[in-house]
Amino acid sequence: MPSTSFTRSRRLLSLGAVAYVVRSVAVRARALRPVARDLRSPVLFLPLAPSNHRLLKMNRRMMARPLPIPVAEGVEVESRTVTVEGREPVRVVSYEHGSRQRPSAALLWIHGGGTVIGKPEQGNQICSRWAAELGILVISVDYRLAPEHPFPAGLEDCYTALAWLHSQAAQLGVDPSRIAIGGDSAGGLLSASLAQLARDRGGPSIALQLLEYPMLDDRTVLLPDPGREKSFIWSPGASRFGWTAYLGGPPRPDDDRLYAAPARTRDLTGLPPAWIGVGSIDQAGGRSIALPRAPRTST
Repeated sequence: MPSTSFTRSRRLLSLGAVAYVVRSVAVRARALRPVARDLRSPVLFLPLAPSNHRLLKMNRRMMARPLPIPVAEGVEVESRTVTVEGREPVRVVSYEHGSRQRPSAALLWIHGGGTVIGKPEQGNQICSRWAAELGILVISVDYRLAPEHPFPAGLEDCYTALAWLHSQAAQLGVDPSRIAIGGDSAGGLLSASLAQLARDRGGPSIALQLLEYPMLDDRTVLLPDPGREKSFIWSPGASRFGWTAYLGGPPRPDDDRLYAAPARTRDLTGLPPAWIGVGSIDQAGGRSIALPRAPRTST
């Protein structure tokens, strides 16, 4: 049996861990006071900023469990693997409401996670809500993640899903002229890059880009730390880690690879219209940021 001193040590360690958690929650609760009450999600208390490989492993372990995310009433959710000739198969998750009128518009959704974590099911609530309220088909892509699969692996998976959606438009009851793409964070990065890639390959066509707080420019991590006192969920360190993992190495000012970072493109002609949503916390603490940009042609 364990000795009395060993048992006491374990008890002290357990009490210390509990005290640390309680103190951390209290500190986070005070930091969240400026956040609107209806936006104080329990997610804000979780360590979701993988700024190194150890935290990445912990994040992935947490997300490996089934996600208890509700689905809008009347929406059928289906996971399937899709293929396009000459390309690697890709898993997608579809969201369709029983009342959808065919042919309808469709949205190819690309989940966030800094390019290193995440899966389609984390968007169950918003994707099913769009399917129910807008009467559209929503397809979410399970793309390959970095650092195991750096650029352009994830982007090519998204291109495969877009090509499949177009090729199956008639069977899916989708109007191919009304297919939009979108994503949040890393999904915004991949959506914007996908729009450029599809344009340069001559298709498939895209009607709209829906970009929620997108990762558009890897050069932002080359700037001095903005000095914000608090960051919720995602930190500057996590941004550096995500971009480094995705690019296969630290961002460089002279990286000229096409589609790696959407903001580096020199030509915006022929791209579909884009809606970009940016939260106040993403505005670098109110400072304007000037980055060197090559001359480009506007739309």
